Amino acid sequence: MAKSTPSSAPSSRHTARVVPLRKGTTLEMVRLACPDATQMTLISESFGLPILDSDGIRDQHERLIVETADGLKEGLGERAMQIHLQRIVGAYVGSAHGAGQFYSRAVTEARDVTAKAANDMRDEDRDGPVGFDSGAQRKREFAADMGLQAHALRMAAEGAVGAYELVVGEAWKPFERQVENSGHSVDRKAAELQMAALG
Repeated sequence: MAKSTPSSAPSSRHTARVVPLRKGTTLEMVRLACPDATQMTLISESFGLPILDSDGIRDQHERLIVETADGLKEGLGERAMQIHLQRIVGAYVGSAHGAGQFYSRAVTEARDVTAKAANDMRDEDRDGPVGFDSGAQRKREFAADMGLQAHALRMAAEGAVGAYELVVGEAWKPFERQVENSGHSVDRKAAELQMAALG
């Protein structure tokens, strides 16, 4: 068995400090969470909801952002405009993603309650008196309403992202900020005080 001997030569490698970044919400995340136009049409037809003009919503929001930027161009430099639009578009994308996540939870709840309602032995899941919807039906209708909202906000976000590219000349990317690690320094100070108390 060979013994390994530690190297006495100093390491020439420097350890790089890795700064973790808080990832922003992307348009792709919105598209995964929110219904697309085809799915929304199916939901609307199945639940008697209005069929949204998806292209119209997207185009209207694209025009809105472009016109806003046009009105500000005299007062904002190129970099200031980019930062301003970055924030506005980020708000649209974040709002749509939040709606998509809420829609996903509503669908899960509706699916669970509907599965439970299929068991006729459960009195609490049976249909209510005539004129009242069952709990499962209300959950399905709520999920459909949330789908409509999520889709509308997705289209608004897509329009805002398109406008950003038209005005700024490059694809929109979410802002990524450094994760604050203030808890580590507090933990270290607390550990030092505790060790000092122990003697």
